[in-house]
Amino acid sequence: MADQIPEPSSSMPDPPPESEPSSHHLTIPPGLTHDEFCELIPSVTQFHSYSVGPNKCSSLLAQRIKAPHDLVWSIVRRFDKPQTYKHFIKSCSVKEGFQMVVGCTRDVNVISGLPAATSTEILDILDDKRQVTGFSIIGGEHRLRNYRSVTTVHGFERAGRIWTIVLESYVVDVPEGNTEEDTRLFADTVVKLNLQKLASLTEGLARGADGNKSQVM
Repeated sequence: MADQIPEPSSSMPDPPPESEPSSHHLTIPPGLTHDEFCELIPSVTQFHSYSVGPNKCSSLLAQRIKAPHDLVWSIVRRFDKPQTYKHFIKSCSVKEGFQMVVGCTRDVNVISGLPAATSTEILDILDDKRQVTGFSIIGGEHRLRNYRSVTTVHGFERAGRIWTIVLESYVVDVPEGNTEEDTRLFADTVVKLNLQKLASLTEGLARGADGNKSQVM
């Protein structure tokens, strides 16, 4: 009778996982109410979840905007014109014959004073029905290696008032010599400033537009 191969010992500890799922669906981002976040959890789970391995960090940020969601989306969706609301971008160029479809790219020039000069980015998703867009950085002179971001736009209406919540999340490598906290602080600051400018821009457009202004929260 052949010797039986022993079963692996159950007392051996499992090896540590190489990556873990992000937990953005468990923590309410600053600026949102509990009710707003509960309504957004399915979208957070679907679009703002990442596999976060060693030497990576991820974050989810939110911005409330006193403007209709379709107006906000009309700005956010323009992959070819990020400078419309994103700080620190000097210019953005696209190739001749550019079509704004998944897989298209843009070349961004960053203003001086930041630890970056250029960034080549690819459009990962553009869903006009669900108002979801996202991109990845695939080249350039910068420190945000393997940066991937998703932005979703969500309309709300309560008691005749309308407003919009924009969620933006990202995952990125932690540069050598930096801590996870430092990397997240830098990236969060850039995203927050962009979202604040988006709010200022679209709220101004909403105030100037014709319509029942009293309905905008």
